Amino acid sequence: MPRPVTLFTGQWADLTLEVLAEKASSWGYDGLELACWGDHFEVDRALSEDGYIQTRTDILSKYGLNCWSISTHLVGQCVCDDPIDERHQAILPPYVWGDGDPEGVRQRAAEEVANTARAAQALGVSVVNGFTGSSIWKYLYFFPPTGLEMINAGYSDFAARWNPILNVFDEVGVKFALEVHPTEIAYDIVTAKRALEVLDRREAFGFNYDPSHLVWQGIEPARFIQEFPDRIYHVHMKDAAVTLDGYSGILGSHLGFGAPHRGWDFRSLGHGDVNFESVIRELNRINYQGPLSVEWEDSGMDREFGAAEAADFVHNVDFPASELAFDAAFGD
Repeated sequence: MPRPVTLFTGQWADLTLEVLAEKASSWGYDGLELACWGDHFEVDRALSEDGYIQTRTDILSKYGLNCWSISTHLVGQCVCDDPIDERHQAILPPYVWGDGDPEGVRQRAAEEVANTARAAQALGVSVVNGFTGSSIWKYLYFFPPTGLEMINAGYSDFAARWNPILNVFDEVGVKFALEVHPTEIAYDIVTAKRALEVLDRREAFGFNYDPSHLVWQGIEPARFIQEFPDRIYHVHMKDAAVTLDGYSGILGSHLGFGAPHRGWDFRSLGHGDVNFESVIRELNRINYQGPLSVEWEDSGMDREFGAAEAADFVHNVDFPASELAFDAAFGD
């Protein structure tokens, strides 16, 4: 059976779920990965209003769509981040931001992520994708000289804040899938291994695999799957291209996405540097059967054209694994 192809709704939160579901169905998607912002899936309403979840499933059913996961990227970012500032206020529900006191924001964000696990269970999905934030991303470049005790403290802070959240995930039978990504506690293979280790490799915590955040860092995307075959809980299909022209660097130069001379940028699927054939081969090898969720981002392409093209791209690239060795017919 082909893996379901879904569309992550985070970049479409300006549209109502009804409008987006109709469009996604017409583009050939099998389902939606619901973002917990906009009107797509509101955690507080899911847990407090009778019939709210039914309104979400009714809309999906109306257009022949399913849901296998939901996303708490924005709130999850605020669990560990330091500093907490006006950027976080812009992405949080007012009841999580509250008075803006940084530690209060972190604690309310942690409770919201725990509640997202409860809401996922009520919706009938088993994976919540998201970010963790990081108190040590600000120490990425080790100058002024950064002692390892500061880095160790950051991982200890992550474990202290996320273990109680993951206890709730365990209680309700839902898994958290971190999207390994710059500004998170894990942004490459080395830091992903350390994040797992500091959590004692508990099963509630795994990864939302997104090759776009790896390829521009110079990391082989398929290698990540090889390193974490039992922790790929969800897959984002997204592309990126390195566009270094000798003028700017790989760190982005404080240029916005889509700016000329930016050292790298996100691209619609098939228009960047990710080798998706190697990705699919590795997903086949580990027998990943979950959705392939398109996270569409490309500042240089119309998003509706891109989303429709991306659905076709994923359906075409998702070849099935072989059920026998190619030379089996040569035997007796």
